[in-house]
Amino acid sequence: MPPSKARPRRAVLALPARFLAVVATLLTSAPAAAQTQGALTDPETWPRPETRIGPGTGIVIDGRLDEAAWREADPITRFVQAQPDEGHPASETTEVRIVHDAGYLYLGVLCHDSEPDELVVQTLERDFPGVLSEDMDTFGVTLDTFLDRRNSFIFFVNPRGGVKDGQGFDDGRIRDYGWDGVVEVKTTVHDGGWTAEIAIPWKTLRFDPGRDRQTWGMNLLRRIRRKNEVSYWAPLDRRDRFFRMSKAGTVRGLRQLPAGRNLTVKPFALATRSSGRSLAGDASGNELDAGVDVKYGITPQLTVDLTYRTDFSQVEVDQEQVNLTRFPLFFPERREFFLENSGTFAFGDVDNGPGSPRSGTSLRDFTLFHSREIGLDQGRPVPLLGGARLTGRIGGLELGILDVQSETFEDRPAENFAAVRLRHRLFDNSDVGLIFTNRESTGTNDGDAYNRAIGADSNLRFGVGLFLNSFLAVTHTPEARDEAARVAVGYRDRFWNASMAFRHVGNAFDPGIGFVRRRGIRDAYATLGVHPRPSVERLLEVNPYVEVRYIEKLASGLETRTGRLGLGIVFQDGGRLNASYTDRFERLDEPFPVRPESPIPIGDYRFGEASLRYSSSQGRRLSTELEVSGGGYFGGRRFTVSGSARWQPDYHVTLEAAATHNALTVQGRSFSADLYSARAKIAYSTSLYFGAFVQYNAEAEQLVTNVRVNFIHAPLSDFFLVLTERRDISGGGVLERFATAKITRLVAF
Repeated sequence: MPPSKARPRRAVLALPARFLAVVATLLTSAPAAAQTQGALTDPETWPRPETRIGPGTGIVIDGRLDEAAWREADPITRFVQAQPDEGHPASETTEVRIVHDAGYLYLGVLCHDSEPDELVVQTLERDFPGVLSEDMDTFGVTLDTFLDRRNSFIFFVNPRGGVKDGQGFDDGRIRDYGWDGVVEVKTTVHDGGWTAEIAIPWKTLRFDPGRDRQTWGMNLLRRIRRKNEVSYWAPLDRRDRFFRMSKAGTVRGLRQLPAGRNLTVKPFALATRSSGRSLAGDASGNELDAGVDVKYGITPQLTVDLTYRTDFSQVEVDQEQVNLTRFPLFFPERREFFLENSGTFAFGDVDNGPGSPRSGTSLRDFTLFHSREIGLDQGRPVPLLGGARLTGRIGGLELGILDVQSETFEDRPAENFAAVRLRHRLFDNSDVGLIFTNRESTGTNDGDAYNRAIGADSNLRFGVGLFLNSFLAVTHTPEARDEAARVAVGYRDRFWNASMAFRHVGNAFDPGIGFVRRRGIRDAYATLGVHPRPSVERLLEVNPYVEVRYIEKLASGLETRTGRLGLGIVFQDGGRLNASYTDRFERLDEPFPVRPESPIPIGDYRFGEASLRYSSSQGRRLSTELEVSGGGYFGGRRFTVSGSARWQPDYHVTLEAAATHNALTVQGRSFSADLYSARAKIAYSTSLYFGAFVQYNAEAEQLVTNVRVNFIHAPLSDFFLVLTERRDISGGGVLERFATAKITRLVAF
């Protein structure tokens, strides 16, 4: 089938009339909806609350608030809803008492609930899924221990004792859930609701022990999942999130906190057996290994991490992806050492966090530092000799330094990876920064094999909702030097959502420790949308929007132009519906081999795509997601349907299944690309977990299996049993099989 030679039209979008009518109705009713919401007090204008923390002794962490210290402490009881009834008091009472002694900060939490049998608890596992634990009942606390109104420690607890912790940076713009801290938690569920006792050791936190009187920032969260209700001690607008420390409350009364050594040592030992047809002879067989991780707080705000003979065998395998584009796929980082403090090194298409304008890009499109380039070769692990990382703050300067050395692997020489990140705070909520990365071969004959990048960026916020982001970066190799730059401005308030951006990426721009989806382009983007909150039963928010993108190849002019009209709906129960229609123009300067036997020829292609996705409330025992999309596809047709289901008979067991079917007709030939997966999680207790993941790629005819058992035998100390296998079911047998036993032990000083 010959390609269409239609000249691209810039201003015409072939949008369904019915869809336009729906969006027009929503836009017309938006001012009325905004006025209705305006009748409630704006949480952003409320004064920030304050409380005092007194001493308390004799507390035993057993999930019962029966010690005298709890009876003597004044409770925090005023929680204000962010959703569904913004500005109204929480529908259920929450009492929080906070005391401290020489070793711990204690929180005693009583979450009253009129229907305790309806509590939603999805799992007992440590670091349970969900960025804000949105799928279950939870209590959370954020602590800004330096009162800089930007950075925080984050802790979530569910009614059955599951814990999730992390760190927030830059007023919540960056979150790091790879961080783990020692924390002791016990909970009980009773006729009146549920109770939690939380003990956070001082050595888990970072603060300035030189100050006799401590003043910290703090916020508290209560989520009641069956009502899709979120309430805070320091009130927040619905679009904001828990880690916005600029809007947190204040804690006073902490005195004479102890200065710990802030030193932890975590050795590990492992045994591995490897086999499979695709493994080279010296890569299979039995192996014993050991290593160690060390963390030391040089100052209250500066921490060094050291690792020797780093191993990530317990990390879950990557999920298979089907790529129907002509650009590379982005795979997220999963390894703990690189996840921790990863936000410090973020540079590129970083958004401004929840509640910020729609940007049209993310780090999946452009990032100067992507740690998956370290120690992985097309998903296969490369042995790492060791590494060091220094992160923290010196005055108003945020600092990150990373250096990792790999070993020789098959035909790859040993390499050194280094990164330096600096970020300086401006005003109350803005920053400017620099980054430098270097990837260099350390082999004896590879002295000129290097890749270096340097960049500068700024992230500025003005007033309530105006954002200005920009960066400029340069990469340098022995063969080439090139630049990339971006500037974006956006505005987001309770109603409006608008932004525009321009990006340039040179043809030879190639960061050795980064990821760039498209090179040699100029990219212009703009969007406008609104977020009316109609007083309609079962509706929480609607979001109609329009966005356009125009991408030129530096050498040949227009390559991609898209115009999209979309509609997002959030329901009161937490379900979501998203619909969109996209008018697309694509120009191919070279054949696109979506299938080797049916390459798409050079030419201009214009086609439309529609998409509809519905996600049910994830707080139900049985939750589902279904997406249908399709339309034209480079002179042919594409139809994609994907679905997933999650069933949780109780909080010990989670079962998931998912399937994706892609049917394409290209150059007169029809074919499909399908993926199937299943996952089981069994949490026997808060310290013993079992997980199994199976995925089948029908096109490659490969079956991937990953089975893990994790026993936490002491705080932040694990024993793992892991089996990973990749099998060719067309008759090739086992391609790779790894069986590993690994044990770690954290020792704190």
